[in-house]
Amino acid sequence: MTDALDTGTVTDGNPVAPAGARTAADVVTPALVARLTRSVVGSGGRTACHTPLTGEVLAELPESTPEDVAVAFDRARAAHGAWAALPVRRRAAVLLRFHDLLLARQSEILDLIQLETGKSRLHAHEEVQAVAVAARYYGRGAPAHLRPRRHVGVLPVLTHVTELRVPRGVVGQIAPWNYPLELSVGDALPAFAAGNAVVMKPDTETALTALWARDLLVEAGLPQEVWQVVLGEGPVVGPAVVAHADYVSFTGSTRVGREVARGAAERLVGSSLELGGKNAMLVLPDADLDRAAAGAVRGCFSSAGQLCISIERLYVHRAVADDFLRRFVARTRALRLGTALAYGADMGSLVSRRQLETVTRHVDEAVAKGATVLAGGRARPDVGPLFYEPTILEGVHDPMAVCTEETFGPVVSVYRFDDEDEAVRAANATPYGLNASVWTRDGRRGRALAARLRAGTVNVNEAYAAAYGSARTPMGGMGDSGLGRRHGTEGILKYTEAQSVVQQRLVPMGPAFGLDDEQYARLMTNGLRLLKAIRLR
Repeated sequence: MTDALDTGTVTDGNPVAPAGARTAADVVTPALVARLTRSVVGSGGRTACHTPLTGEVLAELPESTPEDVAVAFDRARAAHGAWAALPVRRRAAVLLRFHDLLLARQSEILDLIQLETGKSRLHAHEEVQAVAVAARYYGRGAPAHLRPRRHVGVLPVLTHVTELRVPRGVVGQIAPWNYPLELSVGDALPAFAAGNAVVMKPDTETALTALWARDLLVEAGLPQEVWQVVLGEGPVVGPAVVAHADYVSFTGSTRVGREVARGAAERLVGSSLELGGKNAMLVLPDADLDRAAAGAVRGCFSSAGQLCISIERLYVHRAVADDFLRRFVARTRALRLGTALAYGADMGSLVSRRQLETVTRHVDEAVAKGATVLAGGRARPDVGPLFYEPTILEGVHDPMAVCTEETFGPVVSVYRFDDEDEAVRAANATPYGLNASVWTRDGRRGRALAARLRAGTVNVNEAYAAAYGSARTPMGGMGDSGLGRRHGTEGILKYTEAQSVVQQRLVPMGPAFGLDDEQYARLMTNGLRLLKAIRLR
């Protein structure tokens, strides 16, 4: 670990990217705040949101009360019927127009994401990419996902079966602070395409990003009343959202996710929950070590590690561990920290004092109990109040908190292994199961090993972006990492109810044409045998 002077200035460590000319005041103007917040259903006073880059106040936002939440749901329900009645292609067309507007005006939202989360511009752009992919995928694919489907009935030809997909109604969405564009509008897009209205509670500290996205989607053609926004403290507003929703979409901690699931279950409404992770990356002895080191940097330190699918545990085969770590440590130490609203910095800030305290506690405790810091290991107040260097630890073991608890910061622990079975056991030794990564030159070997890992997504020769960016494939967690999936077919069908419309023709489902009960039973028995013999499903 490197040292800092008593004054807090840093004598060495990660370099600092050049500062930018534009400030928060240049971006978050009173006119912008007034325009974005007019859609908030809030009568409970005002609350401030801040930028973690400097700590200064960005804006004063309206707060919602539980009564405001009820009003928002009433408004959404009143608007839902007309929206659901539109042909699905017209609803999907809104998503495609939004896609184009988002890419054309991305500089606006990149500024807001950076100011509200503190992340670097490149990491902010990951959100733009993910939302554009989701808008295109569901904009093109929603009609196929939602089309009526014919099924073979109990009596082929005589039983006519159609499966319909019916929107649930009003979706209650609780979105987190770490990916305020992707985890707000990105999750809402398939709900809208499926014909639902949405009442969303974004995190107050990153609400401007979500409100900007709502404004843009309305510009693309979404009726204003179909997307309602409420703001306020999670323990106050969150339960009210769950209490009124026809379906709940939640992204956040496992602890709060359990509370949301209990609230939804009490009302017998469905929910999808993406929760915590303690994700593992495995580097096999035949891996391309330069590619693996570069991938580990992306996987561990994107958005300063404040990503539920980022890598916090790194397992490296003993035969290549020293060579890999030399490459990984050098790349990590070279990462540039910065606050500029421009490309150039490799990593930004943590989002809050609470996150900084967690990261500091995990690292300091590990060091006190014998862990070694290979890179980083300290805060960087010379860059910004919540900056912490990208950190690599070795010699981590129980009962260190960083060993098993989710850090949610730019910290990774390195472990060495001797064979694949050992690595699989170690990677699976967690109640979480969100994401994992395997690195090898042998794709078949990598895919086979991936199938042994208990995680909702496993990337081979990438950390997380390949799986997350493939919108046709489901993404979500096992175990304590959640319920349900976003993306793919499940990502839109979860916002619908299946309705089976079945018409019986010519003959009833019971004795007819003079047959008594025994004769009818014999006829059906022979019929069932015949259907199996001709391999009918």
